[in-house]
Amino acid sequence: MADVGDGDQAAVSEPLDLVRLSINEVVFVKLRGDRELNGRLHAYDSHCNLVLGEVEETVYLVEDDDDDEDETMKTIKKQSEMLFVRGQILPHETPYRGIY
Repeated sequence: MADVGDGDQAAVSEPLDLVRLSINEVVFVKLRGDRELNGRLHAYDSHCNLVLGEVEETVYLVEDDDDDEDETMKTIKKQSEMLFVRGQILPHETPYRGIY
């Protein structure tokens, strides 16, 4: 997995350079299945597998009410000390303070 020090701040010339520059930063990761992660990026590889620390996972569930036609949005939040995220479930990643 790629890991860089604080002094390595080269320009962005390839797509994974943005990820490299986000090492040790808090990132927002949108996953498939209405799930989102906020956490500190510790490591990544060329497949966009990520290692995140201090992670807050948010899961959005839509529940149908049998009595009426309304749908209810339920939000579940989970905390994890460390999490491995497989790159195949990443449709989008951006620095937390960046563009959505």
